[in-house]
Amino acid sequence: MSEVAGLTVSARLADRDFQVALEVPAGEVLAVLGPNGAGKSSLLDVVAGLVVPDDGAVRLGDRVLTDTAKGVAVPPHRRAVSLLAQDALLFPHLSVLANVAFGPRSRGMRPRAATALARQWLRAVDAGEFADRSPGSLSGGQAQRVALARALAVHPRVLLLDEPMAALDVTAAPAMRALLRRVLREPAAPHETGAKAVTPLPDSRPTATILVTHDIIDAVTLADRVAVIEGGRVIESGPVAAVLARPRSHFAARIAGVNLVLGTAADGGSTGLGAVAQDGAAVIGKSEGEWALGGRAAAVFSPAAVAVHLDHPEGSPRNVFRVRVTELEDRGGIVRVRARGDHEGTPAPGAPAGLAADLTPAAVARLGVAPGMPVYFAVKATEVDVYPH
Repeated sequence: MSEVAGLTVSARLADRDFQVALEVPAGEVLAVLGPNGAGKSSLLDVVAGLVVPDDGAVRLGDRVLTDTAKGVAVPPHRRAVSLLAQDALLFPHLSVLANVAFGPRSRGMRPRAATALARQWLRAVDAGEFADRSPGSLSGGQAQRVALARALAVHPRVLLLDEPMAALDVTAAPAMRALLRRVLREPAAPHETGAKAVTPLPDSRPTATILVTHDIIDAVTLADRVAVIEGGRVIESGPVAAVLARPRSHFAARIAGVNLVLGTAADGGSTGLGAVAQDGAAVIGKSEGEWALGGRAAAVFSPAAVAVHLDHPEGSPRNVFRVRVTELEDRGGIVRVRARGDHEGTPAPGAPAGLAADLTPAAVARLGVAPGMPVYFAVKATEVDVYPH
């Protein structure tokens, strides 16, 4: 295997019920999504060498970082792996410049060369003006820029990003996201940022990057691929656009902002239509290609396509669910109505994960929708996509 093969990870941690295998091709960014406690931190710990798995291996191209079968466990400081967490964790007793120079110096670089490299990286992340300041005088966004410079100054082959925008305010997070995109995704060439010209170093891009995040914006703007982890297992993975358009887990569906029903492929009753059967009911939608009956299948549709009725609707909608409202969310001018199957009436397919509809505030007021209220969700078959799961 050559270095262009990227990063491969296979690991089992018995005490954490964690068993994951994944790979990051060279030059790509993998976004890892999942609920709290899913195993995302365990993955980073294994790659960084902070935890040795019970069984497994971590390889970066030709280089073996961990191999339990051969007793190989390269220590963290020799892995060429850098971690950027949601807290900058700068050394408070060192200046900003000394913080960034610390890594290169600890790897044997002469002080003058390490200082020059640190200044280059501070300029590359738009933080050159902070060189002589103390970390305590920086804002959260400024400190994260310095932390990124420190992480990259050691020329890591693997960059681990553990929710780097989570602790930033609403103005600093977009700026940090744009900076990460420039460093990870754009060619290493002069880049204009307002009145400043910033030149990232030619070797600035790591061989592989893993981004742990709860924010779907991070995934769509920074990542090539996404992996969803739940219960210590990778439950789905693939290109970002594919996973968000056709999710195969309720967690991925929720962060993608769509409704997902999982069940068994059934007859849709018409050419070009298929059905996903669950709990004695079926969701009918458009199918692509041959629709094989009896296999696992999924139906997905947007909350914006869902109409809400106080009484059972008549007419064209092919899918009607009796549900009970659980909560209302303000989505910036739109109210997202979340609901679960009303078990006092007809169970709604998808009830275990819940369904959602988007309404205007005026429609919510007109219908009098409130938590605990039974209503009907209706969606046309033409607004639903069904596909094998």
